[in-house]
Amino acid sequence: MELYKKHISDLGRVVTGKTPRTSISENYGGRIPFLTPSDDLSSKYVPLTIKSLTELGLSEVKNSLLPAESVCVSCIGSDLGKVVITKEPTVTNQQFNSIIPNNENDASFIYYLMTVVGKHLNILSKTSTAVPIINKATFSAYEIEVPSINDQKKISKILSSLDDRIEVNKRINDNLLFLLLIISFILLLLKLKNDNLEQQAQALFKSWFMDFEPFKDGEFVESELGTIPKDLIVKRVSEIPHTIETGRRPKGGVGEITAGVPSVGAEHVKGLGNYDFSKTKYISEEYAASLKTGKINGYELLIYKDGGKPGYFIPNYSIFGEGYPFEECYLNEHVFKLDFGDKGYNAFCYFYFWTDYVMNYLNAQGGKAAIPGINRQDVENLLVFSPENEKVQQFGRHVLPLIRQILFNCKESRRLAQLRDTLLPRLMSGELKVSEIV
Repeated sequence: MELYKKHISDLGRVVTGKTPRTSISENYGGRIPFLTPSDDLSSKYVPLTIKSLTELGLSEVKNSLLPAESVCVSCIGSDLGKVVITKEPTVTNQQFNSIIPNNENDASFIYYLMTVVGKHLNILSKTSTAVPIINKATFSAYEIEVPSINDQKKISKILSSLDDRIEVNKRINDNLLFLLLIISFILLLLKLKNDNLEQQAQALFKSWFMDFEPFKDGEFVESELGTIPKDLIVKRVSEIPHTIETGRRPKGGVGEITAGVPSVGAEHVKGLGNYDFSKTKYISEEYAASLKTGKINGYELLIYKDGGKPGYFIPNYSIFGEGYPFEECYLNEHVFKLDFGDKGYNAFCYFYFWTDYVMNYLNAQGGKAAIPGINRQDVENLLVFSPENEKVQQFGRHVLPLIRQILFNCKESRRLAQLRDTLLPRLMSGELKVSEIV
């Protein structure tokens, strides 16, 4: 396969995004996607954007409107080098340089090529300015080697097949998360006693998930959670057998360590099945072997511990397992690991911790300090539904297989993404022949 030396500007028209005036509210809230680094840049195609423009907003930046199949590259900040493709006419802000491919180049191939180039640009940007940035001139002049459009299409077809599978896994996980909500509702409709089943189940659902409103019938007690059924056992975390610990990292931080054992920080605790591998940091194998705490064994509840703006703390949680995101990893000092010794109950608490009571309590506690954060006592003071409740056990038994499937799918998607990223340079170098794969 013959390669041709070109600049990025030879692939098509390069457009730097622009932001309409934010002082004019009428510029925003329309139907035109407005892509910013705050949007999810982890998939191949532009997602549903957080912000959108009206026709009035577009009129201010009409020269920045990108057609479908444009390749957008983030060129400033911590997300520098992230790449997505537009699915419909889209505007980006000034933090993106985008390529509108010409007839001699395939948009999908350019996307894969730029995922590799983006990593080089990220490294280049960190040597030039305090804030990582690649301007339009530098971006346009970057030299690359590309094959003919026919070979481009063959390569992109191979790599797209892997991305298609990753997207299928993502959709399955989205459906499983939705199914978890449905199952949680169904489980709450199961009452141990057969009397007044429907009436008591509706009241139980409201008491657990609708601000703990009282049952319509039966005996009640007052608690910090409000009025709850007398037979619903509530305890503080400290009253239930558990372990809670955090991790460590070496003096001076992880520095420039680029391999070893992954160290999980607060930025990685962001919900079930979410992990940004581009932000992974490492500790040495020797240091990991010396640690007595902080190892993630799987299915513990991970809790965002500290960080953020003064007076403003938003809790976040995660569960790892099934070898996702790594077969072996350790916490750093910014994450708590809470383990009740029961995977099903850990899974229940993952969902319970998102309730208004827990979120508001930890938000209030965490926002008091100059450096926002919560401590061990804040977690252990939380009121929770005890694992002695049979409905809690039922919930754990039913959702645990779904969580396992979600994490397994995420692990497979990670493997496919690594394969995809490895294939491109090997195909470009001729180490692998397109005809050997297609």
